[in-house]
Amino acid sequence: MTFSRRPHQWRDGERRRTVGRWIRLFSLVGVAVASAGASGCAPLVIGGAAGTAVVASEHRGLKGFASDTDIRAQINHLWLQHSLSLANRIGLTVDHGRVLLTGRAADAQMRLDAVRLAWQADGVKEVINEIQVDNESGILDSARDTWISTQLRTKITFDGDIHSQNYSIDTINGVVYLMGTATTQDEMDRVVQHARSVPNVQRVVNYVRLLSSL
Repeated sequence: MTFSRRPHQWRDGERRRTVGRWIRLFSLVGVAVASAGASGCAPLVIGGAAGTAVVASEHRGLKGFASDTDIRAQINHLWLQHSLSLANRIGLTVDHGRVLLTGRAADAQMRLDAVRLAWQADGVKEVINEIQVDNESGILDSARDTWISTQLRTKITFDGDIHSQNYSIDTINGVVYLMGTATTQDEMDRVVQHARSVPNVQRVVNYVRLLSSL
């Protein structure tokens, strides 16, 4: 009687390929989440498996996260091709295909170009234009805005009644822009309340949607 090891070898090979695919997926998602966190748009998470866990806990899930990441990459590419200055000055947040544009444009034409190019990306459902035409703000203004966003991110992260991973925060000239998905109206109200409580906040603009409305 002879014994063949082929089935066992095939299972080992298939197992290695499957593990390899998951490792690559975890690594890619982990890098994407870490990059988003560094820009202030999402919590900073280092590590592939941890990054995947955070993304999976978002209301949009892995598929929605991947779609929004692709839209963001397309728009950034279009902006870079058009103008390095535009890409550096304009902020970008994507949630469920909705694109929020913020930042300080050098002039009205740059503002128009940013919106026009954003609409060219595949998968875009809506473009919200909150770009300010401002060529006078300096490093101190940017530092103050970053401080405001950091303070607010800290507040909602340590609030046990808020799923902070579902919110994006951007601050321009003291105006806080919120985007994302709230589990309940009470949760949304808590986030807005936290934003208004941060010193130097001039105004809060809320583009957060309720999960029940999606």
